[in-house]
Order: sequence, then structure tokens, then C-alpha cells
Amino acid sequence: MQGTVEGFSYGLVTPVVACVMACLGGALGLRCTTRALLVANSWRPGWLALASAAIGSGIWTMHFVAMIGFTVEEAPVLYDRPTTYASLAVAIVMVGIGIFIVGYRGATGSALFTGGTITGLGIATMHYLGMAGMRLNGTLEYNTLTVAASVAIAVVAAIAALWAAGQVRGPLWSVGASLVMGLAVSGMHYTGMAAVSVHLHGTGGTPADGESPAALLAPMMVGPLTFLLLAGAVVLFDRQAVMSGPDWAPAVHKPGVPAGELVSHTTRRPPSRTRRAPARVPAHERLRTPQNR
Repeated sequence: MQGTVEGFSYGLVTPVVACVMACLGGALGLRCTTRALLVANSWRPGWLALASAAIGSGIWTMHFVAMIGFTVEEAPVLYDRPTTYASLAVAIVMVGIGIFIVGYRGATGSALFTGGTITGLGIATMHYLGMAGMRLNGTLEYNTLTVAASVAIAVVAAIAALWAAGQVRGPLWSVGASLVMGLAVSGMHYTGMAAVSVHLHGTGGTPADGESPAALLAPMMVGPLTFLLLAGAVVLFDRQAVMSGPDWAPAVHKPGVPAGELVSHTTRRPPSRTRRAPARVPAHERLRTPQNR
């Protein structure tokens, strides 16, 4: 028996809130990635770890906000707590691997392809692992082509977002990249949900284990949301993370040298400002000029 799947039980509320969460996590993560490309190696791991956790928490929160609106009319849907926690850990770890590759190798073609592919696969793995944590009186079946399309969307979105983060062109550039990433991740989610069909084992019935979305997901989202707020505060109060400016050297207090410019310490002889007198032409040469010929 096929179940009647509804992905928008609360109308546009869950899709809009989910997309906002994905954009927020992407914005914070991409700003931290940009900052990591501008700092010394000693600070880089910290910024990259913060970026990984921000993006992972954002897409995980987006996924389960959207899943609150997912229902099957003929059967209650519950969630397994360990699998749900595992999906968050997978998201942060796999996104982190991709972020660290780009953070240390730069926004080169091979690094973007490798890091973006791993990041995109991490987003897709988080989604389908979260789906595996669902408990209902039936089984989930997937359309292979639609699943492949959702994974491709996640990979392309991750590559594009990491490329934009590596450009270091100011906050508006990263805001645009985070919007693209948030919309793409949301599109990946609902594309993956379009691949789902539910085959029920019978009418009614409640799963033996699992917790309801309200009892499990709402308390679990407090942690990622709190982290995103703290990460936003860190980025907001870090001037370089906001402005995407490089770490300048201390100002050199010399006349005519602006603060922050590199000063060459090589000694060069200043050019002479005196005009050299024209060479005197001997008298016998003057007689051979065209005017005297």
C-alpha cells in the first residue's frame, strides 16, 4: 500500500525558514573561509573549523526544519535520536574536509573540484542519513535518477560557493554566494524529497521506537541555532572577516609612506634633479651643420 506523502504540511512556513537557516549557515561559513585565506597559518585552522561547523549546522538545521513539514497521512512519522545526531556529525566532518582542502591549497581548479565534491557529498549524505533516521510503519523507496540529480545539485552548489569564497572581493560577494548556496541546498533537499515514496506495511500502526518531530527536533535545534548566533557574533566583531581585508603589516612612521604599505629596505641612490648642460660642439663641427653647408 502506497502512503500519501505531504512535504508542506505547514504551507510555506517551513520551506522559507529552512532556506533562511541554510543561507545563514552558508554566509557565516563562507565569511570564515574567506578570513582563513587572509590570515597566518597559525590562525587558519581555527577559522576553517568555525566555517565547517557553521555550514554543517546550517544545512542540518535547514534539513530538519523542512522535515517538520513532512508527513505521511496514513502513518505517524517518528525519528531515531542516534541516527539524527550522526547526520549532524557527518555534515560537519565532510564539509570540514572540503573546507580545509580549499583553505590550505587555495581556490585553484583541482582544490575547488576536490573540496567542493567532498562538501557536496557531505550535504547529500547528511540528507539521506537523516532520512534513514525516520521511523514509520513502512519503508521508504527512492527514484534513482531524482536522487542522482539531488546529489549533483549539492556538488555544483558547493563548488560554486567555495569558488566565490576564495575570490576575497568583499562582503557583498560572499552574501551573494551564501544566497546561492542556501537556495541550492534547499533545492537539493526538496529534489531529494521528490524522489521519496512510502510503501506502508499496513493501515495505521505506530513504530516501536523513535520520537516525534516536536519532541526530538525542536530541542535538538537549540544547540545548532545557538552556535550559529555565536559564530555570527565572532564574524561581526572581527573587522577583517567583515571587510575581507588582508592583515597589513604595522605602519611605518616615515615621511611620505602611507600606513600599511610595504617599504623596501634596499638602498637606492635618488635620481639627480639637476639638468645636465648640453655638450659643446667644436667650431669645425658647427661649420658642417646643414645651415652652413
